[in-house]
Amino acid sequence: MLKLVSFIIPAWNEESVLGPTLEALSIARRDLAVPSEVIVADDGSTDRTAEIARQLGARVVSVHHRQISATRNAGAQAAQGDLLIFIDADTIVTPESVRAAVEAVHSGAVGGGCAIRFSGSIPAYLRVLIPIEVWFARRMRIAFGCFLFSTRAAFEAVGGFDTGLYATEEVTLSLALRRQGEFVCLRQCVLTSGRKLRTHSTVEWCIQLYRVTFARNRCIGDRSAMDVWYGERRADPDLVKP
Repeated sequence: MLKLVSFIIPAWNEESVLGPTLEALSIARRDLAVPSEVIVADDGSTDRTAEIARQLGARVVSVHHRQISATRNAGAQAAQGDLLIFIDADTIVTPESVRAAVEAVHSGAVGGGCAIRFSGSIPAYLRVLIPIEVWFARRMRIAFGCFLFSTRAAFEAVGGFDTGLYATEEVTLSLALRRQGEFVCLRQCVLTSGRKLRTHSTVEWCIQLYRVTFARNRCIGDRSAMDVWYGERRADPDLVKP
């Protein structure tokens, strides 16, 4: 049986979204029969990210990696739980999704993910493509980065997230965890922000997808080539007041 669940949230300048994420997580934690902790791995934020995290009861781990993989690993290293649940700073979990993850591990799974929906307005063609992507990920047993869970034993056995990658690190970890045991993709759903889909054009996304697929060997280890994730943060039009 699990002794402690650790929720790990990597964050870089997330003051606009972190509060609702932590509030939703607090509600979800009330339903758990297992004790839990929340760790925000603050990757050199220059805004109120760390302050908000502490105000809402999270333990803050300060790092300066400017890399999602390394920041998640730092959070995992600081965590004390035997189940690690990685959640993005802009993702709203439900009690059902969190409870299902814990139950899956109690039933023998070493890790997994869940279905996702995007919040806010997104391009019409993506409203068609995203359900297909969710179906494909479930079929291939690959977790989305915004909600991925693993037992500590399995996570440490595969060496955590690959710090040689600046994108798709959740895919690599999913494949590695599958070799450790049962890896499940839950039917329960979390709501993650569609801000990057709104703030970057279709052309920019096509370039980014080309780099992580056809030009992967040359680009995936280059932060500057992953500008959708590491470029200048753009204002979310859904949050801009008229």
